[in-house]
Amino acid sequence: MKNIGNVIKNITDENQDNVNWTKAWSKRYPVLKTYQEKVDIPKYKNKIRKLLDELKQTYNYNEQDAMLVLKDILYNEYKDKK
Repeated sequence: MKNIGNVIKNITDENQDNVNWTKAWSKRYPVLKTYQEKVDIPKYKNKIRKLLDELKQTYNYNEQDAMLVLKDILYNEYKDKK
């Protein structure tokens, strides 16, 4: 866990833009390689956009903060159902 923390702390915006996170995570979670062919992505993007915009408006978050909050809420909901 300490190594992961160090990697996260040391990554820059410039480095992050060059990382294909889907490809990197798909090594552990193969569904990330194939879902684009099966899932109605525009449907979910529209719903996610509405949630992001609501977080931005309600809490005065910028785009990145709204995404991080929504991602954290989603993960915690997933974790709570396990």
